[in-house]
Amino acid sequence: MIFVSCFEMMIQHTLKVTIQMFKIQTLNAIDPEGLSIFPLSHYEIASELPNPDAILLRSYKMHQMELPSSLKAVARAGAGVNNIPIEECTERGIVVFNTPGANANGVKEMVIAGLMFTSRDIIDGVNWAKSLIGKGDEIPALVEKGKKNFAGQEIKGKTLAVIGLGAIGVLVANAAKALGMNVIGYDPYISVPQALKLSNEVNLVQGIEVLLSQADYVTLNIPLTPETEGYLNKDKFKMMKKNVRILNFARGGLVNLNDLKDAIASGKVAKYITDFPDKEVLEMDKVIAIPHLAASTKESETNCAVMAANQIKDFLENGNITNSVNFPAATMERHDGCRITIANKNIPNMVSQISSILASENINIDSMLNRKYNGIAYNIIDVTQKTVDDSITQKLKAINGVCMVRILPAI
Repeated sequence: MIFVSCFEMMIQHTLKVTIQMFKIQTLNAIDPEGLSIFPLSHYEIASELPNPDAILLRSYKMHQMELPSSLKAVARAGAGVNNIPIEECTERGIVVFNTPGANANGVKEMVIAGLMFTSRDIIDGVNWAKSLIGKGDEIPALVEKGKKNFAGQEIKGKTLAVIGLGAIGVLVANAAKALGMNVIGYDPYISVPQALKLSNEVNLVQGIEVLLSQADYVTLNIPLTPETEGYLNKDKFKMMKKNVRILNFARGGLVNLNDLKDAIASGKVAKYITDFPDKEVLEMDKVIAIPHLAASTKESETNCAVMAANQIKDFLENGNITNSVNFPAATMERHDGCRITIANKNIPNMVSQISSILASENINIDSMLNRKYNGIAYNIIDVTQKTVDDSITQKLKAINGVCMVRILPAI
């Protein structure tokens, strides 16, 4: 019995040494299916949590938040990351993830609904019909008389200009084509995977003026960045035909509202539909404001949460990076030994300095991956040793330009 007890104590001690425990802080409600990705034996999850290893969020604004020194990763369960201090995270070696494409179908369906709402005066017609309550037997005759005030146009045969051909833009373009529209697209940065998904019946144009001059409808499907803020402005409205319909289910700041107001007043823009109401938008004529519902579906929330959770888990446990907005994509299968991950400024002589320190400590490199993105280099190094002393971490961190070092135990 004494032998068994001692053996059990040895096992428990070993588990305490080898099993890493991670803390995940949630700043918004995250779909339970996503949170279930994290086994409770290895993870602690809470909305109030000291020293988190990672943060999961949706729309919470982090810009005024003091980032804990323990933080290694932030994952947005959604595509937009303008609520996250990207630059500060990058400087501190914090990887920021998003979930492109996870909510794409939900947004696509809302864009298609937006085409209908801006073409057929459905919303005003429904509201007017509600005003007939109490009219009794007069209602059928009043409906027949009043319906002419809400006549619209069909989308079949009309030209839709799709600006941005990422996950959402491609789905929108293909769906609109299937509905009988003439679809033209513009995206100078379209990726090969998205290009392969795009219908060959969608015409790609090289210039924005060519695109806008042909459009009966324009849909924005691009991220909001300092470069794209106010993307639709008076200069671009001048390129458009009269009575164009504008659909914005991407981000509110993509449209200059003062210029939009002038374009509506002049008749250039017949309707503007947006998923981002504010005081100015709600007071404008010929504007349909939806309360940010495009990705508000059960399926979208689940898909985003699951994707974000999987990305965080793989990064914390294996150091792999998928769908980061500030770090390069980097994945490598695990070997038997320890894994060392290092982020540094993409400057000369970094790899040789890292290799020299490991060699000086008699640490043998089994496999190594080096990837670069936007001035940041990320290294995944598998070594033959089962353990690496913490002093190695400090030596690697002391290299000028290194912003993050992690030692992941052998699996």
